[in-house]
Amino acid sequence: MVTDGATARIPSPDIQRMVTWVRANLFSTWYNAVITIVLVYGLISALVGLAGWVAQAQGWPAAFTNMKLILAWTYPNDQIWRPQLAVLFVAALLGLSAGVWRGVVQLVAIGAALTAGILAVPAIGLPEFAGMVGLPSWLALATSVALLLLGIPIGRRAGGWLRWVLIIAWITAYPIVILIVRGGIGLPVVETKLWGGLMLTLLLAISGIVLSFPIGVALALGRRSRLPIIRIFCIAYIELIRGVPLVTVLYMGSLLLPLFLPGGESVDQFIRAMVAVTLFSAAYLAENVRGGLQALPAGQTEAARALGLNVVQTTFLITLPQALRAIVPLLVGQSIGLFKDTSLVVIVGLIDLLGAAQNVVGQPDWLGTPGGVWRETFLVIAALYWVFSFTMSRVSKRIEDSFAKSRH
Repeated sequence: MVTDGATARIPSPDIQRMVTWVRANLFSTWYNAVITIVLVYGLISALVGLAGWVAQAQGWPAAFTNMKLILAWTYPNDQIWRPQLAVLFVAALLGLSAGVWRGVVQLVAIGAALTAGILAVPAIGLPEFAGMVGLPSWLALATSVALLLLGIPIGRRAGGWLRWVLIIAWITAYPIVILIVRGGIGLPVVETKLWGGLMLTLLLAISGIVLSFPIGVALALGRRSRLPIIRIFCIAYIELIRGVPLVTVLYMGSLLLPLFLPGGESVDQFIRAMVAVTLFSAAYLAENVRGGLQALPAGQTEAARALGLNVVQTTFLITLPQALRAIVPLLVGQSIGLFKDTSLVVIVGLIDLLGAAQNVVGQPDWLGTPGGVWRETFLVIAALYWVFSFTMSRVSKRIEDSFAKSRH
């Protein structure tokens, strides 16, 4: 008979598995043990040093007191309610969509809620902008979190009608957001030269991803076309764009695009950058889609033809959906790269997230700060980039897992 004291000394199965794993992977040999100890010591030392620097650094006020510049640049303070309204609109749609479709969409909604919640904490103690018309920064972020989280149970309880309402809302969301931010139809117009920061980065990245998708798919299909003119044009476009860096395309869009317009008309700088980013992204997306199409077994097309489907039906009902499903990781990786590559628009006169950080670092108010403020400011910017990129990568992983389960 085993006493209670003896039973209490028996390690739990979880602890036993952990000890077994540590022994097998970290201390299996004497040199593995030495490497493990050295790496653990180095990691702990780095974390202690980082924590000490974070606690003692004097440059944090530079980043947090300039949060308006980092998020929206010089967008008029008396119109700041409009970007806030756009964010709340998207947050409400995303929360409801997470409740209706769950899965990946719910992961995105939770990630967005965590991001907004993290930003809301330091915003509580920040002074508001002079002449600002809108919600306090922390309250706007907290409201976004509430809409994201409350939308999930509401979407689950709603009927099937909400699904179609959300589909229509998402299709019209992009022009609605642009209308709210830019103005028109009763709203005063805010010129795009006043846009910047995280708002400009997100608008350029989303514009490039959304607008380049149909162009890229068309180019991929055109490259496989049997018509020589269409095939040669698509091949020439893809190889030309992929053969030059994004900086070159941005310069071409900024300097050459106005030359093609009659009467010397001017094109908005944001539109030039958006066109350049879209055309650049479309060429790479086309190659990804073409790779997905070529990876499909020939039997898929033969079976579709045996069922009496024509070329268009075979493409859009059989081959293209399977190709897009296979290249989801590539598409997400390209989206992450495009999101970070928008920092190059600073060379054509636009101030994105990175450009706003450079402006904050160069402000005269912080020149006497011991050690400068560039480390703290760019660490905040890096954290923003990382949060969005990490969320997209986790979404990609979740999609891959769901596809893998559906195959079994």
